[in-house]
Amino acid sequence: MNILIVKLSSLGDVVHAMPAVQDIHVSMPHARIDWVVERAFAPLVQRCEGVRRAVPLELRRWSRSPLSPATRHGWRAFRHSLREVAYDAVLDLQGLTKSALVARAARLSAAGKRYALANQTEGSSYEAPTRWLADVAVPVPSRSHAVQRSRELCAMSLGYAMPTTLRWGLLARPVRAAERPCIAFVHGTSREDKCWPQEHWLRLGRQLVEEGFAIGLPHGSDLEQQRSAAIAAGIGAHAVVWPRMDLAALTDRLAGCAGVIGVDSGLSHIAVALELPHVQVYNFDTAWRTGPIGPGPHRSVYGSPCPSPEAVWEAWRAVRPR
Repeated sequence: MNILIVKLSSLGDVVHAMPAVQDIHVSMPHARIDWVVERAFAPLVQRCEGVRRAVPLELRRWSRSPLSPATRHGWRAFRHSLREVAYDAVLDLQGLTKSALVARAARLSAAGKRYALANQTEGSSYEAPTRWLADVAVPVPSRSHAVQRSRELCAMSLGYAMPTTLRWGLLARPVRAAERPCIAFVHGTSREDKCWPQEHWLRLGRQLVEEGFAIGLPHGSDLEQQRSAAIAAGIGAHAVVWPRMDLAALTDRLAGCAGVIGVDSGLSHIAVALELPHVQVYNFDTAWRTGPIGPGPHRSVYGSPCPSPEAVWEAWRAVRPR
């Protein structure tokens, strides 16, 4: 059976779809699973156990110049690659018009069907064409964690009982530092109002250094690199700004860490999928929808306007490696 997952972006959403792939892999071990995803996230999808092929596309880039020759060429090449396989089931886990159109572009087998969400869940993005363009619209609970929503959609679409055990299946080759065990500070996020104050990072970092840890500071933009440098300078010795790297290399670097403390962002969700000791910092009460779930020592901490350093420190003490 050929199955196509459609989950295009963003980074955290892609990570949250991985347990659904593991459910299919366990429940239907002979199924061949492909996944359509934005090219930037393809290196991560290729690390997801059970995925035969990542089919990359660049909708974000194409949308900036939809009529250009480069965009038309890119779309034709993507569509040709996508239609190399006839799929028995196409599962739109995104619930947006763009994902519905991508699912519609896939080639079905004689008995193949397209499945999509029939309804919006609380706090998530959803657009009605996703159910209009599908063959089967699957209702899911209106209040559910992002991980569970995808798992339920796949189980109901493909007709298996959802496994009781949640597995992430994110494969990594850990890269470890030579000296102190490293705690990664994931301070960057796509929304400024999700950030944690710099002085809190400094206080937490100094406490961790006193306990014998080093601090690693990843970044994905020039602004995040500047923040990483400022935090490293404020902590002093044993705080290191990592070089910018692609998602595969960054996943390996995170996997080599003794733990991760981070805001609600894609890298924090990768830490959860790697089952690392992890504290996730929330300025909004949304951890029920996107927070740490499944195996691994992890905690979420919520505070308004943001959690205190003391609250994050206590959460870290509960999950830190012994």
